[in-house]
Amino acid sequence: MAIDGRWRPVPPRALLPVPGPSAGTVVPPLFTPRLRLRPVRPADGDDVVALHGDPEVMRHLGTGHPVPPARVRGLDLPRLLADHGPVPLGYWAAEDRATDDFVGWFELRPMVTDPVASVELGYRLRRACWGRGLATEGARALVDAVFAGTDTDEVVATTMAVNTGSRRVMEKVGLSWRRTYTEELPGPLPGAEHGEVEYVLTRADWRPLRPQPFHRRQPRRWPGRRP
Repeated sequence: MAIDGRWRPVPPRALLPVPGPSAGTVVPPLFTPRLRLRPVRPADGDDVVALHGDPEVMRHLGTGHPVPPARVRGLDLPRLLADHGPVPLGYWAAEDRATDDFVGWFELRPMVTDPVASVELGYRLRRACWGRGLATEGARALVDAVFAGTDTDEVVATTMAVNTGSRRVMEKVGLSWRRTYTEELPGPLPGAEHGEVEYVLTRADWRPLRPQPFHRRQPRRWPGRRP
């Protein structure tokens, strides 16, 4: 997901030796019917390398090409491990509750505008996990967590206009289209001529989902209410 020039990411406060918002802190996981969400750990390195090295996963991200392992370990993984603020802000690894397999990661990255405080929602899932509603399930849990646990005014997500799969996830999570814009980027990805889209969910429009039970049989659809 890309952010245009009017958004400024809040710099992470520190790189931590252990997961969580401060050294030594143990952050309890979040649960959905099929996922366990917990802070990214250094031990996730191999899984993150494989995820960022998949050309299909990266097709609408960054340069549109797989990220070399050395860059993932030297730049991407430290960013995922950094302190981005109080829980639930930051990066969350997603695991399949039935198998404990690594599914991917989600982000709630604090962004600053003037005068509105916002959080960027992002996600990157293994290709084998696509089409099962897991991106929607994990993202909605984190949207609920950030509105319930912080003073965030709005959750924002962006993607290429041609990335219809990601746009569907945003809509199912409850975000609504706000605008389409273009960015001047070197070596634009195929489809970049159609621009980027920005989706948003404000606190005033947020409606939390009711908790749902764990389903070991892995239902393919999120059982909660539609936004």
